[in-house]
Amino acid sequence: MKELVENIARALVDLPGDVVVNAIEGEQVTVLELKVAPSDLGKVIGKQGRTARSIRTILGAAGMKLNRRFTLAINE
Repeated sequence: MKELVENIARALVDLPGDVVVNAIEGEQVTVLELKVAPSDLGKVIGKQGRTARSIRTILGAAGMKLNRRFTLAINE
């Protein structure tokens, strides 16, 4: 899942080298922290959060198959 978020984010931003994804494992939930360059933050979030919501939807669908919940946190 970490690689999935990384690949999606790298495709969206201008500085793909600055994309970092950290996975924090819990019992039921895995939090994926996405860090991008400040200039690319708007591209990852999208208008009215639509791009971020779409990434979260993909994580939810993939998590159903793995019987695990995934949460996306976007940091500067």
